[in-house]
Amino acid sequence: MEKNALKKLIDVASGKIPADKILKNCKVIDVCNARVLTGDIALCGGLIAGVGRYEGLCEIDAEGLFAAPGLIDSHIHVESSYVTPEELGKLVVPHGTTTIIADPHEITNVCGLKGLEYMIAASEQTALDIKWMLPSCVPATPFEHSGAVIDAEAMKEPLARREILGLGEFMDFPGVIGAAGGTLDKLLAAKEQGKLIDGHCPGLMGNALNAYAAAGIRTDHECSTVDEMLDRISRGMYVLLRQGSACRNLRELLKGVTPQNSRRCLLCTDDCQPKTLLGSGHIDNHLRICVEEGIDPFTAVRMASLNAAECYGLQDRGAIAPGLRADLVLFDNMKDFHVKRVFTAGREAALDGRYTLPVSRCDSSGTKGSFHVKDFSADKLRLPIHSNRAHVIQILPGGVLTGKETAEIKRDENGDFLYDPSADIVKIAVVERHQNTGNVAAALLKGYGLRQGAIALSVAHDSHNIITVGVKDEEMAFAVRELIQQGGGILLAKDGRVLESMPLPIAGLMSDRSGEWVDEKLTRIHEAAHGTLGVSRDVEPVMTLCFMSLPVIPEIKLTDMGLFDVTKFDFIPIEA
Repeated sequence: MEKNALKKLIDVASGKIPADKILKNCKVIDVCNARVLTGDIALCGGLIAGVGRYEGLCEIDAEGLFAAPGLIDSHIHVESSYVTPEELGKLVVPHGTTTIIADPHEITNVCGLKGLEYMIAASEQTALDIKWMLPSCVPATPFEHSGAVIDAEAMKEPLARREILGLGEFMDFPGVIGAAGGTLDKLLAAKEQGKLIDGHCPGLMGNALNAYAAAGIRTDHECSTVDEMLDRISRGMYVLLRQGSACRNLRELLKGVTPQNSRRCLLCTDDCQPKTLLGSGHIDNHLRICVEEGIDPFTAVRMASLNAAECYGLQDRGAIAPGLRADLVLFDNMKDFHVKRVFTAGREAALDGRYTLPVSRCDSSGTKGSFHVKDFSADKLRLPIHSNRAHVIQILPGGVLTGKETAEIKRDENGDFLYDPSADIVKIAVVERHQNTGNVAAALLKGYGLRQGAIALSVAHDSHNIITVGVKDEEMAFAVRELIQQGGGILLAKDGRVLESMPLPIAGLMSDRSGEWVDEKLTRIHEAAHGTLGVSRDVEPVMTLCFMSLPVIPEIKLTDMGLFDVTKFDFIPIEA
């Protein structure tokens, strides 16, 4: 801040000169004292000058609305919304979110550091303040092929940059616990720059969790039980309570939030589609859920603002106080948290649910053409099994965890898996799309409900190879070829024709269209998946499938290299 700007801020705060803008007659939510103050909020040059009685050059009557600090999503992958950073800002700012902590893990696994550069450039085009974490695991594990490899040496330059807040979720917890050399180098690269380290350690307990926390890892968003949450808090970690489109742990974890530990609790979405944002909201919906579950409204707002700001070292925000960034949201009450107006750095960015600023887009041409598939054919989808009993990936409701089960299956005269309409078991395959390896691995999926046709996606966490399911190899092969032809995305096929599709030309992960367009496309895709292809109504057909190749979430998953048992951290045969 320049000297003249500082002098003006002090003069406005003291009442010597008028503020640039005044929000009059507010009920100010004081997150530091858990109380409501009545008064005006004086703004000066994008900052809060003071709360009290002020005069301003521009005055907005807040009419007794509740003023809260701008909401913070403590962990999100922009790419999982299927829209660009510019478009995500348009979707979430009207819900009161003014800051997100984003890990561009998905696009970096596809495009390497040029994907990170694109995301940073695109984020400059939105009123949403996006703080970037450097992806820590590219690839996520050595058990799959991704589009890039970023080791500790490659991390040093981006970690030194102002735009990078810290090191993204450290999914390789076995590497941390085993003190693997390359893992230690990454952790030290972040520590040398004084950057914080995000965590990801589902199910980790006891001394293994001690080792993980001792490495300096500060957060975890993968808790699914209260016991896990309390264990992490007792070890000095922050716990991010998650409510997204795929994983919804918030209500369960709120049972463990107390006045004594609430300051270690934050709110996040992790992965959130436009359908969720347009239908339920964003962090404002988390606040509603918190109050429904008996959490004090002040505690809820604090988890969405001050706690997050303190955890991530954002000393310029998190409360409505003099000298802090003027990120403000006006609610009509502290129960429903209906958002009326939103200000980012003092500028009005949303009014009555509508983003009020122009949307311009960054050039994304450098992220396209990311499909390099070698010698693919239907024959590569064959699944010979030397037993009538096979391991199957069991879909579990409400999240991305899977079960490891065995099932009786049918085989044809060549010993290949034969789809049985009376059993809810279909073939699933992963096709490598980055390195021209020609890798294709197949396995069996139970509980998805598919009864005909095939589905193919180029969104498959974390390496984002092509993932496909179907009842016939020919249908699956057709879907994969058509998906490559359209430049990635989502595609549903039946009887050799495309039923529905949504191209995602940006790295095969994101659309260059509006959130409303993506939502309409996803709605039609869901309807076709359930109504025509028979996917179970209890299963989210797209995002559920996206996580079936994620080899860091228990219990078994499929990568382009084979069927992977996460609990053993090793590949297993299809035969049971």
